[in-house]
Amino acid sequence: MYLSMYSFCSSFPKKTMPPRPDLLDFHGVSMTHYFTDNWEKIQNFQARPDDILIATYPKAGTTWVSYILDLLYFSQKKPDRQTSNPIYERVPFLEIMIPNHPSGTDLADSLDSSPRLIKTHLPIQMIPKSFWEKKCRVVYVARNAKDNAVSFFHFDRMTYVQPEPGDWNSFLQRFMDGKMVFGSWYDHVTGWWERKQSHPKIHYMFFEDMVEDTGREINKLCSFLGLTSTTKEKDQINNLVQFDNMKKNEMANYSTVKAMDFKISPFMRKGKVGDWRNHFTVAQNEQFDEDYKKKMKNTTLQFRTLV
Repeated sequence: MYLSMYSFCSSFPKKTMPPRPDLLDFHGVSMTHYFTDNWEKIQNFQARPDDILIATYPKAGTTWVSYILDLLYFSQKKPDRQTSNPIYERVPFLEIMIPNHPSGTDLADSLDSSPRLIKTHLPIQMIPKSFWEKKCRVVYVARNAKDNAVSFFHFDRMTYVQPEPGDWNSFLQRFMDGKMVFGSWYDHVTGWWERKQSHPKIHYMFFEDMVEDTGREINKLCSFLGLTSTTKEKDQINNLVQFDNMKKNEMANYSTVKAMDFKISPFMRKGKVGDWRNHFTVAQNEQFDEDYKKKMKNTTLQFRTLV
């Protein structure tokens, strides 16, 4: 199998890692060159009808849902799959491109599994058209803005392929301004929400619902995907994907990736709802709430933030 971006980075000593990338404006969306250098191939990517696209804003539960789907489809058919390759190889990151190494599109093309599970952080307007033409199913996961911002902040702190995060206050302002890799959280979650209203093959999930009752959300996924897993199988999957179990699982927790500094923060940090209260000051929260109301006033999309 091809080396993924993270496998590539794991072979790099930290001292020789390339400098952190700068944000650039790309078709009106803040990005870095790691996600734009392969743009022609991304846009011309040929999806297959049974592909399942896992779409999220960064740090909204991508790995969690990827692992759930991988188990639903392959835990019985290919039990060795869970221990042979880490999740980032089993579910390739479509838009990633590291010079002189296989791109996300190459990794996806190399998959021999059916269905192929492919992840993306692209906003709705940037999704390759073949996913729509082939009528692929999409699982979108959204997380409330405050917790998403906190998780993104700690991720940027520990990940060398992300831009410098700065301090929490400046990071939060950039989050509100949409100056983040993959653009505005507000545009991302609402863009996918609006498309879902007219596209029956999009399953829109909420991180908070998954925390509240993972088993219930697995059942909803099975219904959407037309899967008939037994109660025993779903109970086993539910146990495997609990946060504490995933955090200890080297095939899921990214602990082998040298591009991430676990001394700063683990890739899987807390997995909770409401941790934002440990980061937001009263003034920051008031400012954020006022800005949030303005940006979300024209959508029916609602989140549970645990105020």
